[in-house]
Amino acid sequence: MSAFDHIAARLPDAFRLLWRETVSSTNDELRVLAEQGMAEGLVLVAEEQTAGRGRRGAEWFSPKGESLAFSVLLRPSEPIVFWPQLSLAAGLAVAEALEKSVPLAEIKWPNDVLIGGNKICGILVEAGRDFVIVGIGINVNTEKFPYGLAATSLCIEHGGEVAREEVLLEVVNRLARHSKKIGARFGEVIAGVRERCYLTGQLVSLLSAEKRREGVVKGIGPVGELLVEIDGVTEGIVQADEVRVLK
Repeated sequence: MSAFDHIAARLPDAFRLLWRETVSSTNDELRVLAEQGMAEGLVLVAEEQTAGRGRRGAEWFSPKGESLAFSVLLRPSEPIVFWPQLSLAAGLAVAEALEKSVPLAEIKWPNDVLIGGNKICGILVEAGRDFVIVGIGINVNTEKFPYGLAATSLCIEHGGEVAREEVLLEVVNRLARHSKKIGARFGEVIAGVRERCYLTGQLVSLLSAEKRREGVVKGIGPVGELLVEIDGVTEGIVQADEVRVLK
């Protein structure tokens, strides 16, 4: 039995819950199942990850029993060119879910959710031949973080412990809806992302195509690109390895 069992029946249609005490990485574990033909909608949640990671292989701080670490298997019917949009769709799903406990959750393009400028969630979207895995890590009941880590949690922001299983349910419910909006209906996702865009108006340094550049963020474009004014010209950045706000 796990603390998450009682929400299984409340998940959206076709979504199922698989709980593990310990895994190396929920994304890696779910990838194996996906390659074996597992159907869309499997939600793998783990109490502990021994090799949890973020983008570019960065280690994810995820204390056992305090954080929420899970991955969701999707098999989009849309062409693969639209699959990268799932990162912002997942970011919006998380932000909306967290706003049941906090006033505003901001999205830091392309894959983080922040509260008050501090990171509360990281998202790692990885694609296979015919599937996508959306990995999500949320700081729920952590009260202390390593020195120098600009992070926060729902417990800190809310002023008390929050039920991790209810947060999971809220995120999955929203992800089930928003994941179906990539492609033709992506404008609905972009509207929600723009309302919560942490970077708009900020001077940033970004690493894109192995080049370091600086500019002012003007917003989010129609297909999810970051609009950045660089040397007086606004460009649409589709992919960046790193985005830093310059104080």
